[in-house]
Amino acid sequence: MYLGGVVSRIDDYFKFHETALSVRGQRQQLLASNIANADTPNYKARDIDFSSALNQALNPSAQTAAGELNKTANAHLNALPNANAVPPFYRENGQGNIDGNTVDLDVERNQFADNSLRYEASLTIINLQIRGLLAALQGQ
Repeated sequence: MYLGGVVSRIDDYFKFHETALSVRGQRQQLLASNIANADTPNYKARDIDFSSALNQALNPSAQTAAGELNKTANAHLNALPNANAVPPFYRENGQGNIDGNTVDLDVERNQFADNSLRYEASLTIINLQIRGLLAALQGQ
């Protein structure tokens, strides 16, 4: 029983950065997809708002019902909301392209590099937290 409480506290200790890494990973995939589709006609650049996505993932009870699916019969099951699946928005591009593509490679590369650095910073913080816990367990 005591061990369960310790595991729960350790989970709570790492939850914020674990969730932040998950949201940053999702954002990194979107940014990479934007870069990969820079020459695809009519491709619309997508992104997520990190702070609202993190807040939504940390507080799943505060989610709105906007993402719920319509049921056509009462026998259909309700879909469970996925806290890590944050709906992306389409990024507005100040300069229109003839082919309808809204990817600005300079913006995408900048956002990709920024997100990568923040992802690595979160990994470093988690690493330091683990080292601190190990030091406490070893009595150092």
